[in-house]
Amino acid sequence: MTDAQRIQIEGQALLLFDGVCGLCNRTVRTFLKRDRRGVLLYIPLQSELAGEILARFGIHTFPDGLILVTHALTADERLHHRTDAVAQALRLVGGAWSALGGLILLFPRFLRESVYGVVARNRYRLFGRYDACPVPTLAERSRILGL
Repeated sequence: MTDAQRIQIEGQALLLFDGVCGLCNRTVRTFLKRDRRGVLLYIPLQSELAGEILARFGIHTFPDGLILVTHALTADERLHHRTDAVAQALRLVGGAWSALGGLILLFPRFLRESVYGVVARNRYRLFGRYDACPVPTLAERSRILGL
């Protein structure tokens, strides 16, 4: 991690996603549109930066879902995985999205994780797969890191 990256992500909320997954990329694009305050930064799991961040939590294999790291590189740093990551990211975006995130958390974890697991296992077949992480637009480049 470069000094510039460290400065950019310290204290921020980082959404780590599968950069070659069609569903994951659509999810990130949706968050980019809805997150008018810019509270989330996005990092493809395939990047070295994501590997360094995950190693801080003892994760050395490719995760099977979205990861949200809140308060990155601080004493309050926290990792949220899969449905918790989605729900917490929605809550951070605010507005009606916050209510949706809270609604997701009302469902029992075993139920929401079961549904998430089915989608995650079939995401490439259902939503497609890129050969490489898509290149973000100029407007997105300041918020999608690690490319």
